[in-house]
Amino acid sequence: MFSKKTHLAVAVAAACSFNQASADEQQSMELQAISVVGSGEMSDTDSYKAKRSSAATKLDLTPRQTPQAVSTITEAQLRDFQLTSVNDALKAAPGVQVQEVETDRTYYTARGFDITNFQYDGISVPFVYGNVEGDLDTAMYERVEVIRGANGLISGTGNPSATVNFVRKRPTVTPQARVDLTAGSWDKRRIDTDVSGALNDAGTVRGRLVYANENKNSYLDRYSREKNVFHGVLDFDLDDSTVFTLGHTLQTSDANSPMWGALPLNYTDGSKTHYSRSTSTSADWAYWDVKENRTFAELAHSFANDWQAKVVLTRVEKKGDGSLFYMAGTPNRETGLGLTSYPSEYKDENKQLIVDLQASGPFSLAGRQHEAALGASWSRSELSDISYYDSTTGSALPPLDDWNGDIGRPLNDQPTRGSDFTDRMKSVYGAARWSLTDDLSLITGTRVVDVKSDGNNYGADKSSKNSGKVVPYAGVVYDLTDEYSVYASYTEIFDPQTKTDITGSRLAPVEGVNYEVGVKGELFDDRVNVALAVFRTEQDNFAEQAGTDAGRAYYRAVEGLTSEGYELEFSGEPVQGLQLSAGYTFVDITNADGSHGVTYSPKHMVKTAATYRVPGLEKLKVGGAMRWQDDIRNGIAEQDAYAVVDLMASYDIDRNWSVSANLNNVTNEKYLTSLYWTQAYYGAPRNVSATLTWKY
Repeated sequence: MFSKKTHLAVAVAAACSFNQASADEQQSMELQAISVVGSGEMSDTDSYKAKRSSAATKLDLTPRQTPQAVSTITEAQLRDFQLTSVNDALKAAPGVQVQEVETDRTYYTARGFDITNFQYDGISVPFVYGNVEGDLDTAMYERVEVIRGANGLISGTGNPSATVNFVRKRPTVTPQARVDLTAGSWDKRRIDTDVSGALNDAGTVRGRLVYANENKNSYLDRYSREKNVFHGVLDFDLDDSTVFTLGHTLQTSDANSPMWGALPLNYTDGSKTHYSRSTSTSADWAYWDVKENRTFAELAHSFANDWQAKVVLTRVEKKGDGSLFYMAGTPNRETGLGLTSYPSEYKDENKQLIVDLQASGPFSLAGRQHEAALGASWSRSELSDISYYDSTTGSALPPLDDWNGDIGRPLNDQPTRGSDFTDRMKSVYGAARWSLTDDLSLITGTRVVDVKSDGNNYGADKSSKNSGKVVPYAGVVYDLTDEYSVYASYTEIFDPQTKTDITGSRLAPVEGVNYEVGVKGELFDDRVNVALAVFRTEQDNFAEQAGTDAGRAYYRAVEGLTSEGYELEFSGEPVQGLQLSAGYTFVDITNADGSHGVTYSPKHMVKTAATYRVPGLEKLKVGGAMRWQDDIRNGIAEQDAYAVVDLMASYDIDRNWSVSANLNNVTNEKYLTSLYWTQAYYGAPRNVSATLTWKY
């Protein structure tokens, strides 16, 4: 039963969010019982334990039933440690490295290799250049799932790093609302709002609206950024078994004085450079604005035989507009001279259309119950961009220690260059989970892929075609006891690349195989997941950076690359009130000649996060997080092993109000964010934020 006050709250939220008429009922009403397909629920629990997911195999499985390493950054962990950006969230994910090569351009790696597969609610999206521009927010996501290892079954291509699946917040039947106000170091100001509920008395129409705004300066000289996020979703129950969902997400990331490229890492004599953490190569007039609109329509139906079918149409439009400044060259150790200017303006537009059809459900064979998933996908990605060049390029600059960003704006008086190309992919797949015995299950699957590209990239022909490529997958899981299982999986790798050589031509697809074996457990009455994974990957045509030309990195193909390692992971509530997520990763990558490869990727990584409800003071929650990696290098520079430690505390004032505080990089560790490129910059020093929360 809902009171008048509840009806009013839902009506106000609906009017503000979706321009619906406010409810005028004056009496309490009881919602009818309905069957909802794909309806989300807000969760205020503290849990760090992963939920069921279909992101790894297209089958709805628990982590223990999935024959690959799976990690989840839950909504609770996102909130506890203020992981409001995708970069922050993935920094907390076991086995993942966030390669922040610039302030507003990021690559992601796992097991030493590039992550080029992002999914939204299990639907893969194309990566045009293998990176992300701007600062993606997490306000619209319920959780972030990371499936490590090759992923050809679910993404259309195989990649031995990982797949990142962003699970969107969906409408709820029960009316709920939340507002977070945050203030922090460097004039950080942020507001998060999230309202959800039924929009009619029957509960057959539901809506959810998320809005976030963040505005802050930086520890970096001259740098500031504003983000805006809008996320709206409507669910319509067409009947008891069919739901139509329509959603739209808008993200903007507007940066002032961003870094294009970063700091030089060595002097002309080969020694390592040392700069203040605040040092930036950017000009005072520079900017980089990124805007993304993502719309999806989904029709889901549940059949009487427990099968479900779903068709999803996604349209993405991303635009970038920047006036940027790059510093080229290597400085002299004594004078600091030797750097030269490279100003440029850059505009790009990427339009994507994705269609995905899938069906899954149980079937009987030989007296046993099994599960199957079938599907097809089609995508088209059209990109056009243009770079403006300047006659002042190559002008001598003062020493970086004296740089204040004061330099003339680009004249744009030289010929322009750019790209105009289209990537297309279509695939069909099938997967089945065979229940061979009560304790033994076999997962088999395959995807057949066609990939085609047309157009040009900065004068180079980008035309390529790969047809009928078959990417098989196999995995087996055996339950040793009620708590432990062992598993093994095999996947072939076929990954058309986005990286280009010095001529601008794309490298040939990466091909290879991925093996993984492991042990998984569900302990403490299923409150905790534990896992050990051992893996080996063999690849050809792997992209390795060979240099930088006019602010753009170019690559060469490496043959015979082998990666071996193991991962340990623990997540859940081992004792009442303690939520824990911890992971250790070891990766050893070797070239064909036996030498150490991909040296910018650490061999050892540790990620931990924990919170604790203090006994007798259950309204108080305290916690800490730590990420550690060993030393890395890139041929001209080295980053020693380092650890970053964060602390948090929150207190529930009453059922509606709470306060929290976060202290990041407690030890004020100074470190380079990445050695993925031959330039880098320093991570943020010690900083603090405080949040006031109201929820209903």
